[in-house]
Amino acid sequence: MANLENPPETKLRASNISRGMRIAGLVLRAAFILSLVVLTFRVSMPQNETIATAYDTPADLVRLILGFVVCAWLLIQVFFVPKDAEGYRTWLYLGLVAVPFVVICLVAVW
Repeated sequence: MANLENPPETKLRASNISRGMRIAGLVLRAAFILSLVVLTFRVSMPQNETIATAYDTPADLVRLILGFVVCAWLLIQVFFVPKDAEGYRTWLYLGLVAVPFVVICLVAVW
């Protein structure tokens, strides 16, 4: 049986990450998430009507509500930063590819 008096250490190791990588990871992450917010907002707008008359068509109303929920969730995610060096590194590499792709999608949808 395991020794319960001295549990194993569960803290994350201190990560050594350069300031430049941390800033680049955060900027690319924020740019990606905010671009997704704009894309989601644009796609969730009513197709044939204004926002005031969206309740007339159930599909537009559902699209508008789901878009609002997704945008709110994405905006909340902007404030949760990565906890270790791997997270910053992942966002750096992913952001270099994903941000241009989302910008291209924005241009195509707009």
